[in-house]
Amino acid sequence: MFKALALATFMVAACIVIHYETLRYMSVLIPSLKVAVRLKVLLVVFGCFIAHTIEVWLYAFAYLLLDQIGFGSLKGHTEEHFVDFLYFSATSYSTLGIGDVYPTGVFRLISGLESINGLFLIAWSTSFTYFVMDRLWPLHSDRTNEDRSD
Repeated sequence: MFKALALATFMVAACIVIHYETLRYMSVLIPSLKVAVRLKVLLVVFGCFIAHTIEVWLYAFAYLLLDQIGFGSLKGHTEEHFVDFLYFSATSYSTLGIGDVYPTGVFRLISGLESINGLFLIAWSTSFTYFVMDRLWPLHSDRTNEDRSD
């Protein structure tokens, strides 16, 4: 149990660092780009999506490793291929939790923490995207005062 908690703590910390560095890099890069405002906003959205994808894959590899050493497994509609670990990670991270594949052993603890971690990081991306759009939206050159509905 201690090893599972240590791994879960490491995974949460690694994902937070990945996310922080992604958002920090974008906050430096976006203002310096000489591209249309809409491209800047799209880069932020895609950057956040890429960070989330990396984080989901990181958890999937952790599940695969733990499965290989016998610390837990997935049950239900699974053949225990990597894609099953990836699917389970995505449904846990997003808190979708469909339930056709479910964790056993220490996977239960790690998947619970992955859900909390994913929820927090998705909220962080949402607030960052809002912050960027709040700053950039008024700069759209194709918006005029007549187009705005108050």
